[in-house]
Amino acid sequence: MKVAICTFLFLGSVVLFGFSPKEKDLVTEFYNQLQGEYSSEAQSKEDTSYFNIYLAMYPIWTDRTDGKWLYVEQSMAAKREKPYRQRIYQIKKGENNEVISVIYTFENPLEYANAHQNKELLQKLTFDQITSKVGCEVYMNATKNGFEGGTKELGCASNLRGASYTTTEIKLEKDKLISWDRGFFTDGKQAWGAEKGGYIFIKQKTF
Repeated sequence: MKVAICTFLFLGSVVLFGFSPKEKDLVTEFYNQLQGEYSSEAQSKEDTSYFNIYLAMYPIWTDRTDGKWLYVEQSMAAKREKPYRQRIYQIKKGENNEVISVIYTFENPLEYANAHQNKELLQKLTFDQITSKVGCEVYMNATKNGFEGGTKELGCASNLRGASYTTTEIKLEKDKLISWDRGFFTDGKQAWGAEKGGYIFIKQKTF
């Protein structure tokens, strides 16, 4: 089982980049809705095929002018000291009012475990340490209740459990994030990930 997390970009000033107020508002709204602490505990109690997962998306590098950035960490709720996924997200505007999320990895991630709760540790994670996961971008569109989107085509490569590629589907609503991350073999059969639908994360805290 792996839980999807998606990556997101924001581009700064309307004057500097030529964005309309509407376009900037969408990106800012998405970023503000996304950041925070989440838990899938309620879903795991209703359906034991889902795990109780802790998810944190914490603002980082707030002085950068090339986007809104988040430090992202996922762990089993009972093992928060050993997260199984750590990423950096960048949030930006795409074409036709899309919000694009781009995901970055970094070396020795466990050295930064729980960095969102330790500012000194988080400050040691610098921009020159990250590497983008090309082809894994998620494209989000505004909906009546929030945002919805996913990866495009089959460009997000993966070798986890013999998979060839991964897909991500995301729904973001007020205080709720539904994330469905799956890996597939070359023949299109599912290799890993939840089978019934996405993980339902309920927001516990806004940073």
